[in-house]
Amino acid sequence: MLRVVDAARAVARDRASLMDDLVATTGLSGEGVELGFRHLELSPTDAELDALVAGAGDAKHVVVILSSNVFVAALRAVAIARAASPAVIVRPSRREPHFARALVEHAGDVGISLATDVDLAHLFGGEVHVYGRDATIADVRARVGERIRVRGHGAGMGVALVTESASLSIAAASLAQDVVPFDQRGCLSPRIALVLGDAARAVRFGASLDEALARAAERVPRGTVHPDERAEATRYESTMAFAGTVFARSTHVVGVAPAGGALVVPPAGRHVHVAAAGDLDAARALLESVAQVVVAVGADDPERAASVAPAHARVSQLGAMQRPRFDGPVDRR
Repeated sequence: MLRVVDAARAVARDRASLMDDLVATTGLSGEGVELGFRHLELSPTDAELDALVAGAGDAKHVVVILSSNVFVAALRAVAIARAASPAVIVRPSRREPHFARALVEHAGDVGISLATDVDLAHLFGGEVHVYGRDATIADVRARVGERIRVRGHGAGMGVALVTESASLSIAAASLAQDVVPFDQRGCLSPRIALVLGDAARAVRFGASLDEALARAAERVPRGTVHPDERAEATRYESTMAFAGTVFARSTHVVGVAPAGGALVVPPAGRHVHVAAAGDLDAARALLESVAQVVVAVGADDPERAASVAPAHARVSQLGAMQRPRFDGPVDRR
C-alpha cells in the first residue's frame, strides 16, 4: 500500500507529462487539473494508514472499477484494494484512464495489474469495488449475483452549514474553496448550503458566495460543462429565478430558496443551492430528504454540525471538505 502512495508522489512530480491528456479527459481547465493534484493524499499519517488497513478487510482478490469524476480518487481506491488483497485488478474509467494507469505503472507492484475490461461473468470469490454511478453499481451487482461481494461507492454530495455566529464573507470564501475542486463533481463537493437564520440572511450569504465563486474562477477557471449538466443548470436557474433569488454568472450559479421552500439539489459544475434554517432542528429536518446521499458536511462550527449531519457523513471545517483523512473510503455509507 505504501508503494501506491509513493507512486502517487511520482505521478505528481511528473504531472506535466499528463496535463494535456487530463485536461482533455476530465473536462477541467489546466488550473483545475493542477488544483486536483494538490488534493492528492501524499502525506498520510501512520494513524490514518492504520485505520485504512483495519477497515479494508481481507479478500483473495479485488477488482477495482473506477469512475472519471475525480481523477485523483484512484489513489485511495487502489490503496484500499491493495490493503485488502495481494491480487488487485484495476479497470480505469474509459473516460479518464490516464491518472490510474500512471499510478499503477509507477507503483511497480506485481500485486496490482491494469485491465481495460473485466469479464465479471467468470469471476468467483473475492470482491469488486465499484466507484461511480448508482446504475453502474446496480449493474455489477446484478451480473455477479451472490458469487462476489460488491462494495459500491455511488453518487453523493456535500452540504455546508453556516451558523448564526459565522462571518458570511469568510464562510462564503471557505465554501468556494470546497466547490471549485473537480468542478464540484466529487461526492464530497458541496451543492447545498444551509444558513442558520432568516431568509434575508440566506440571501446575503448567497450574494457573498456569488462574489467568492467569481474570484475563485479568476484563479481556477471552470472547465467544460457537460450537456446534461448544462440542461439541468438551465432548469435550476429558471426555477430559482421564478421561485427564489438567483445569482448567475458564466462561471457559476447560486440559487437562494424562498422562505419555507424545499431543498433543491442543483447539478455539478459550480452550482450551489442556499436555504435558510431557523435553527439546528430546522436544518436537520431539511436534510432528511437528502440524507442518504450526503457524504460530507462542512461548517464554520464542525462540533455543532455533527448534530445535524447523517451518521455516515464526514464532518469538517468549511474549506477542508475536499481534504478528508486518508483513513478509508471517503464514502462511509
